[in-house]
Amino acid sequence: MQKKNYEQIKQEFHQRQTYQIIAIAIALFVVMLCAVMYKRPGVLGEYSKASLFSVQIATIAVFLIFTAYNWRCPVCSKSLGADINKRGCKKCKTRLR
Repeated sequence: MQKKNYEQIKQEFHQRQTYQIIAIAIALFVVMLCAVMYKRPGVLGEYSKASLFSVQIATIAVFLIFTAYNWRCPVCSKSLGADINKRGCKKCKTRLR
């Protein structure tokens, strides 16, 4: 297996960070849209409150699964934790930015 150079690591981290930000935005949008539709039925059609709640739970579950897969160190593949603006990996001490 070929060792990655710093530019490759930086590029892969930036790509993962971008995907993570997009996933956060999409998940927030869907959850908030369902909340608005819950409070104001008829805005975008009639939906049962149970189905809106189910969509919110499914969105959160998919987001968490995606995050567990995506938000990992490009070198050691360990989780990067909750900070979206990481400077380095705490596990392998690799500089990410």
